[in-house]
Amino acid sequence: MAGEEETVSNKQVIFKGYVSGFPKETDMYLTTTSTKLKVPEGSKAVFVKNLYLSCDPFLRFRMSNIPSEDPEFSPFQPGSPIYGFVVAKVVDSGHPDFKKGDLVWGLNGWEEYSLITEPERLFKIPHTDVPLSYYTGLLGMPGVSAYFGLIDICSPKEGERVYVSAASGAVGQLVGQFAKWMGCYVVGSAGSKQKVELLKNKFGFDEAFNYKEEHDWNAALKRYFPEGIDIYYENVGGKMLDAVLPNMRAHGRIAACGMISQYNLQQPEGVHNLATIISKRLRIQGFIAFDYFSQYSRLLDFVVPYIREGKITYVEDITEGIENAPAALIGLYSGRNVGKQVVAIAHE
Repeated sequence: MAGEEETVSNKQVIFKGYVSGFPKETDMYLTTTSTKLKVPEGSKAVFVKNLYLSCDPFLRFRMSNIPSEDPEFSPFQPGSPIYGFVVAKVVDSGHPDFKKGDLVWGLNGWEEYSLITEPERLFKIPHTDVPLSYYTGLLGMPGVSAYFGLIDICSPKEGERVYVSAASGAVGQLVGQFAKWMGCYVVGSAGSKQKVELLKNKFGFDEAFNYKEEHDWNAALKRYFPEGIDIYYENVGGKMLDAVLPNMRAHGRIAACGMISQYNLQQPEGVHNLATIISKRLRIQGFIAFDYFSQYSRLLDFVVPYIREGKITYVEDITEGIENAPAALIGLYSGRNVGKQVVAIAHE
């Protein structure tokens, strides 16, 4: 269908150049272009207005000039927009499966308006009676990571002991709640008193601790897991993984979702307790959410009823304005956010 040839200004968050060490706000900059809100004649592309940008730790991989076989982890192009998950509204479409007004989520440029030439890679938003921002988190990539990492990789059983690191973040807060629904004992770690209180009082974790206040993580884990850990949901890596390994029970499972402590190090930390993988017969499996996107409907079937019944808690840290997106993203790597970091750049 044809759209009106309205021309609008289009703010974009541009990637400046490849990063080593911790990224900075100045590794990105804001620019303004203009664009016509019309799909080219004969094209099956769609034009969208972006509503929410998702700040996710994996974007750090793409700021380094390190080739990847996975296109989702290939380096950003300097001078082009940052590329991550967004929630958007279709304003014009040449594709038969999308019409003006449809709401979608998927990978896209960090800008106010985008022409998407492969709309088949977008997910149409089927449930609009929940906050749209949830499709950057609970009903988006972090939700997929939490659900499939816990359910498919770790197969929790009632009464098992589950440890979640970075537990107040976009993924961790969900893993803890899902595990509690399955009858597990759940402990999480986070980096502030406020986040620890959230874990215990809002997300229903059995226990939680501030890893910054613990001088001996091995001792802390022994305190909270005197009989050992059955399942570790890994979001941190490095020294935390090293402390977890000797505290695992025989036949324990570790789902390696992220290792945020390592992303900005020029020399990653070593892990010394790897022999326990053998003696305890541990299973460690790394995964990425993209592996499970073809099964996305399973997440919706599982979690949407809980949302509607008010039985799940999801905390978001929403920053207003595309001009504040660089600061919001950089804040992830120092733990400045509380809950899922989202940038709202427009409202429906």
